[in-house]
Amino acid sequence: MRTRRITMMAALMALGIVVGQWFYIPVGVARIFPMQHLINVIAAVLLGPAGAVANAFGISVLRNLLGTGSLLAFPGSMIGAFLAGFLYQRSQKLGWAVFGETVGTGLIGALVAVPFAKVLMGKTFGTVALVIPFFSSAIVGAILGGFILSTPAFQARLRNWKED
Repeated sequence: MRTRRITMMAALMALGIVVGQWFYIPVGVARIFPMQHLINVIAAVLLGPAGAVANAFGISVLRNLLGTGSLLAFPGSMIGAFLAGFLYQRSQKLGWAVFGETVGTGLIGALVAVPFAKVLMGKTFGTVALVIPFFSSAIVGAILGGFILSTPAFQARLRNWKED
């Protein structure tokens, strides 16, 4: 099972880095990357809160090293991944993972990013300037992730994943 989890994390990280850098939408002062949130929801369901956070952290580090990411990805993606994984783990309901990612990144992550940006980036943003793009990105990606996870083919694989 450990090898399967590590392989899943590597595959999700690769997807987040390769596809995530091409699929973004500029919104205000930020770029929204719905792929990160789609991956966070999938990781939350398959890997739990710790695995989802580790996955989000890994994607953020690698995207920053490759010059395709922003430091603002750290608080947003990691908080969203944790909350999605935590709520899914407690409820075993996909809707709670989608909700956790949306609120965790779109609201809490954005609020944490405001002082984070000031201290680490030397930039001052109004709260609304970050909440709108963070929330937009999170809701689009989380819904897409929820849709993918709810397909019959993925549900069958998910049952097999949990039985092994």
